[in-house]
Amino acid sequence: MALEEVTQIKVGKNRMGIIGLKQILSDVAQTHIGRPDNEIEAELMKRLTKLNYIPDHAQTAYGQAFLREFKKSIGQTVEETSPNYLEVKVLGPGCSRCNQLEQDIMAVMNEIDLAGNIEHVTDINAFSEYGVMGTPALIINGKVMAVGSMPPKAKLKTWLKGISGK
Repeated sequence: MALEEVTQIKVGKNRMGIIGLKQILSDVAQTHIGRPDNEIEAELMKRLTKLNYIPDHAQTAYGQAFLREFKKSIGQTVEETSPNYLEVKVLGPGCSRCNQLEQDIMAVMNEIDLAGNIEHVTDINAFSEYGVMGTPALIINGKVMAVGSMPPKAKLKTWLKGISGK
C-alpha cells in the first residue's frame, strides 16, 4: 500500500500509523452503522489486522482506538479522555525557529525533571489537523499554546509546570 494510506491515530498514549484505516472505516460504515459497538469493533479489528501488526497484549487498546475513529468518521461525538501523561507537539517545517522551540521544550522538561512525549510534526498538510496556520506552533496535551512565536523558556516552564502539577 502507498505511504499516503497510512493514518496516524492515538492508541493508548502513543500515536500509531495504521495502514488502510480511512478506506476500512468507510467500508464498515456502509454495513455496520447502528450495530452494537462490540460488533463494529470486532469487524474493524478483523479487517485492520490483515494490514497491520497488532500485538496480542494491545488488542483491547487498538480495538477501542479503531471504534473511536469509526465514530468520528460517521460524525458521532466522541469524548476524548484527557491524557495522564504529557504530550508535546511542535509544528513546523524544520526551520531553525521550529527546531529551537523543540530544543527549548526538551531543555525545560529536563530542567524540571518532567517526562513526556515530544513530537516534531513537519508535514505541512498535518498542520491543519491542529487548526494552526502559522509556525512554529506549540501544542501541549492537545491544547494550542502558541502559534507563530517563540515563547520564552520561562513561559514554557510555567505552562509545563501548570499542566504537570510540579
